[in-house]
Amino acid sequence: MKFLLPITLVCLSLIGGCATTNQRVLDSGDETQLQKRSYQSRIFETPDKEKVLRAIISTLQDLGFVIDRADLMLGSVSGTKLDGHQIKITVSVRAKGIDRVLVRANAQFNVTPIEDPKHYQDFFASLEKSLFLTANTGE
Repeated sequence: MKFLLPITLVCLSLIGGCATTNQRVLDSGDETQLQKRSYQSRIFETPDKEKVLRAIISTLQDLGFVIDRADLMLGSVSGTKLDGHQIKITVSVRAKGIDRVLVRANAQFNVTPIEDPKHYQDFFASLEKSLFLTANTGE
């Protein structure tokens, strides 16, 4: 009988410690993942993944990034830009059907994700120009 009360209190505290919170660790803000994906991604009408990866590398270098890693097999390019602060970007390319590729960019300012769609629109506009120049100059 003496031990019943302490055992009950210990059990109740253990059960209370197992309560979950509503905090969503992998959720990042008010925007849905679909909204983010819509401005972080573009589809290009070409089956040539390697050509797109080369254009991404050129575009990032034109924008002042130093390429940290490029992997044709994975279809990914990562770069860093140091200009009083650090901007990191990772761009991935994957086939979308037989004649298109999907390009998705993800950038960080220091350790904070860049969520302003304008930055991604500017990157994709530069990438489109690079792909156009490559296709029309035969580089």
